[in-house]
Amino acid sequence: MKKVTRINSRKADHLKINLAEDVHGSITTGLERIGLMHQALPGMDLDQVNTSLVLFNRKLSAPILISSMTGGTPEAGRLNLTLARAAQDCQIALGLGSFRVALDHPELAGTFKVRHVAPDILLLANLGAIQFNYSFTVEHALRTVQECNADALILHLNPLQEALQPEGQTSFSGLIKKIESLCRTLPVPVIVKEVGWGISVKTARLLAGAGVSAIDVAGAGGTSWSQVEMHRLEHPEHSEVAAAFRDWGIPTAQSIRLIHRSLPRMMILASGGLKDGIDIAKCIALGATAGGMAGPFLKAAAQSPDATIQKIDIIKQQLRIAMFSAGARDLDALARTSTIDINPIDR
Repeated sequence: MKKVTRINSRKADHLKINLAEDVHGSITTGLERIGLMHQALPGMDLDQVNTSLVLFNRKLSAPILISSMTGGTPEAGRLNLTLARAAQDCQIALGLGSFRVALDHPELAGTFKVRHVAPDILLLANLGAIQFNYSFTVEHALRTVQECNADALILHLNPLQEALQPEGQTSFSGLIKKIESLCRTLPVPVIVKEVGWGISVKTARLLAGAGVSAIDVAGAGGTSWSQVEMHRLEHPEHSEVAAAFRDWGIPTAQSIRLIHRSLPRMMILASGGLKDGIDIAKCIALGATAGGMAGPFLKAAAQSPDATIQKIDIIKQQLRIAMFSAGARDLDALARTSTIDINPIDR
């Protein structure tokens, strides 16, 4: 029972810190330096813009993903239900938090089970990839997908976060072979994501070779988990170590651009500091298929289901107007839209 209490405490701390503290580093996503080429004659009507797509055999009204956040505590369970109901209402995708705690303690699995309120959404289960270098097997991954009734499995990579935690698991040697085995064995697509420091071209090539279906770059510029851990750590020396990594990582825009140039056929999901529908539009123009956000939806879900739906609707409208103003009738056209470099000094 001591172990589940410790895990629950860490998850509760993470949730509380993300809602209450400034956990952004000073590094930015790089999206603020990129613009879409404005078209004063878009050649269409606003209501002709089509933001829909099919992703992993699920129809989405827009390329919006509620990024993986939480689970394992009563409050997290309530937030997951709120997020799932909003995703169902708005027809967008939802990623769940790491199911690890529920595999170790089945009594907590209910905090992740949302399919009954969201039967039609693209639902992504989630596990830490590092667990497969310790005690987890393919069976654990299968159980996760089955219990969440998920359409795909996210494996998250977080070496820096693990290194900053006194209880962290840092044996990453040979992990790519475990990922390859999961890709070959699981009956659903495997997505690999970072947690906020980006994916390099070198890592992306390894993941492509292992057979992953998509890469979520989760670049720097949003929530910095080194800052989250800095607020959580009890010993001053541990907090000081974490504080030094405030500016670590690959900015989101750069990670997308580099991976897309190197691996043009790889599906890229964009997350890491995206703040609105215009950022999603920029990411798609850079080479992503969809954009994910966590913080904005977490704050809305903490208020109410209506606030969450309203937030999604605002982001969808921003995306639609951005596409219209760039002359992009649909997402395929948006992917071909020219970007321009913006020098913040000239603003």
